[in-house]
Amino acid sequence: MPKPRRNWIQEERRKTLGDWVAFCPACGHVQRYFVEDEEELTAECPQCSGALRHRCPACSAPIASAFAVRCEECDAEVRPPELFGTTIRKPGR
Repeated sequence: MPKPRRNWIQEERRKTLGDWVAFCPACGHVQRYFVEDEEELTAECPQCSGALRHRCPACSAPIASAFAVRCEECDAEVRPPELFGTTIRKPGR
C-alpha cells in the first residue's frame, strides 16, 4: 500500500523550519536545513562528533522527517529503528 503524501500543514512547517533534516544516528541530534543551504552542513555531529546523515544511503534522497527510519522514496533503512533502547516510530507509521 503506498504511503500518503504530506498534507498542507506538514509542507507549511517544512517551509518555515527547513525543508529537510540532518541527524546523527549515534546520539539523535537533529538539524533542519533548507535545500539551498545544504553545502553548509557539517559532516560531524556538534554533540558527539559522530557522522551527520542528511541523505538516504541507498538512493541519496533528502530526509524529510527527524523521526524517519525508512526512506520515503526507496523504502531503504536510513537509520536503525531504535535509539537508546526506545523505538523511534510507532508501529504502522
